[in-house]
Amino acid sequence: MRGFLCRMIAAALLAMLASQARAVEIEYWQYTFKQRVEAMDTLIAQFQKANPNITVKQVNVPYDNYRTRIAAAIPAGEGPDVAQLFYGWLTDYIKGGLLQPLPEDAFPTATIDHDFFPFVQGMKVGGRYYALPTAVRSLALFWNRKVFQDAGLDPSKQPQTLAELVDIARKTTKRDPSGNLLSAGIALDMTGQDAQWIREVLIREFGGAPYTDDGSKVLYNTPAGVAAVQWYADLITKEKVSELGFMTDGVTAFRSGHAAMTIDGSFRLGAFDDQKGLDYGVAELPAYNGKRANFASYWANGITAKAHGEKLAAAAKFLAFITTPDAMQLWMEKVGELPARVALADTDAVKNHPKYGPFVRGLSYARATVFADESSQRQVMMDMMDRIVIKHTPVADAVATAAAEDQKIIDSRK
Repeated sequence: MRGFLCRMIAAALLAMLASQARAVEIEYWQYTFKQRVEAMDTLIAQFQKANPNITVKQVNVPYDNYRTRIAAAIPAGEGPDVAQLFYGWLTDYIKGGLLQPLPEDAFPTATIDHDFFPFVQGMKVGGRYYALPTAVRSLALFWNRKVFQDAGLDPSKQPQTLAELVDIARKTTKRDPSGNLLSAGIALDMTGQDAQWIREVLIREFGGAPYTDDGSKVLYNTPAGVAAVQWYADLITKEKVSELGFMTDGVTAFRSGHAAMTIDGSFRLGAFDDQKGLDYGVAELPAYNGKRANFASYWANGITAKAHGEKLAAAAKFLAFITTPDAMQLWMEKVGELPARVALADTDAVKNHPKYGPFVRGLSYARATVFADESSQRQVMMDMMDRIVIKHTPVADAVATAAAEDQKIIDSRK
């Protein structure tokens, strides 16, 4: 009997040791954004419940430091096994040796091509996917119903055209007797989404294009490009319905009720919903001469070069989990970003939703800009507007300078 018990105990110990040997911990990194962190915490808890031998440690890094931390950690064999990256950073991540291709057996290329929005194919290099998004984004116009009503406007009617936007912005702008801006007709923020609004939306609506389809050549130094930039600049310099840097940034101005309108991404829904007393609506971006355009973007998740062996297998399993339809549904509800799978987004319930709907409908005519270096190219747009507004550089000259700087960045990445 004693021998039998000893064998049973030994077998139990061996089983426990084998279980411990199979246990693996991986790290997941994303930038600090309250709703995204909370959504990922929920997904991690679900994943670990279904996979008790895999522990996922989530690490959040402030946005301004994120790329620097990633670039330093992975070559040193530290940091994340699965990392979040903005789609426009993919080229730099691959050149820096930070990512490895997704395992084909877990992520069949043909299946991804079929199931995900076509612009997600920007994550494919040499026929292999390097990252996949849980969600995608587009832009829309947010308007504050109370501010509209206080200005004598119908709070249920948003601008459908750029001309209507200007008219409403004039009627909702408030200044004190000294001319200081108290409430903006529209919150403008070049550090936010306005660079994308100008480049990928306004320029196209005015009849131009920002770049060639492959992103290799700048095309906006044209009469159409100048006209689009002039329209935006006029909101500040001529119409005086806004100011760059008003209340620090556009999000703060709108959330606090000091802006009638703002242009932002679907990811902002969670933050605006959390703002007590903010009664807002969402609409598709205003058209110009009957033409609409939109900007699509997304944060994807890739497996880093650090992951090997059991960590690689665990990382692939986790990445597959956070890109399932159920994960995308949760992400949309908690964060406000849109499902990356076409079938999940292309439903009447989603397309006609009062808040998600305008973003989803915008995806049908949205483009994801092909960037050489998204951060640097966004800075070009910011510098261009500073020249116009602060230095009073003629718009045509500022656009020409920006186009030259932009082309230089593109050529340096070839």
